[in-house]
Amino acid sequence: MPAMHISRSIQIDAPVEKVFESISNFKEWPKWSPWLNAEPGCTVIYALDGKSYSWDGKYVGSGEMEVEKVRENKAIYYNLMFFRPWKSKAKVVMKLKPENGGTHLTWKMNSSVPFFLFFLKNMMEGFIGMDYERGLSMLKDLLETGEVPVQLEFGDTECGPFSIVGRRTECAIKDMPSKMTSDIDKLKEWLENPEVEDASGMMTIYHKWDVVNQEVHYTTGIPVGRIPDDLPDGFVSEEIPEIEAFTSTLTGPYRHLGNAWAAGMIRARNGAFKQSRKVHPFEIYENDPRETEEKDLVTTVYFPKR
Repeated sequence: MPAMHISRSIQIDAPVEKVFESISNFKEWPKWSPWLNAEPGCTVIYALDGKSYSWDGKYVGSGEMEVEKVRENKAIYYNLMFFRPWKSKAKVVMKLKPENGGTHLTWKMNSSVPFFLFFLKNMMEGFIGMDYERGLSMLKDLLETGEVPVQLEFGDTECGPFSIVGRRTECAIKDMPSKMTSDIDKLKEWLENPEVEDASGMMTIYHKWDVVNQEVHYTTGIPVGRIPDDLPDGFVSEEIPEIEAFTSTLTGPYRHLGNAWAAGMIRARNGAFKQSRKVHPFEIYENDPRETEEKDLVTTVYFPKR
């Protein structure tokens, strides 16, 4: 079967002993696990000896993880077994190293893809890698601040239509924060134009998210009452019709937005709703980061339905 390798790292401002103690305790994992976060109602059972746990969820599947070997304050090796949506095994290790007064933590997985899914190998490596990044980011917050500022709520709604003026960008995923900041700054300058009518809020439409090549195509824009006849160079207009949508709402910092997206995508893949192929998903920023604390920022992700 095609081999699959994932490795992600993060720097945590906490001593190695504290990080080791946290990742050694499976009962701490639901606070930062990228999968248990996506399905809060998932059933989790812990072994009495504390060396393994199992999960069984409607959307995240089922499986079991057990500790294979421990090197105190240096590494923990795990055996990971998936039972659903298909059976597979993986070797997982979390390695710790003192660095810059804190801990450099690396999370690795070696596994394989079933033959009948060989064509999805690169995509699965990309998505699992992003899961690891989400989990490490939440673990970092937990160990540095004592909490994970991530609250998710799900629902269904009708919304639209929207007429949007924005800036369309194609870039590497890693460059997206700086590119989007630049786009927003240019949009704010444009808002000073007296011809702009009924402009309110800010949103981003995602046209393409390529995890294999690590590229993203998006439009960050502002809903307006009427699209002006003349738009500045580099500006585009978009129309979103009236739609029904599944919503995944995050209360928390923008750096954790991937959790809202992952939770919605997991549900779409498992048949909770049928996602439209004609209308691209989008996110709406419900409050202003200049006036709101990070932990209170609200962002709603809309997955248009067929």
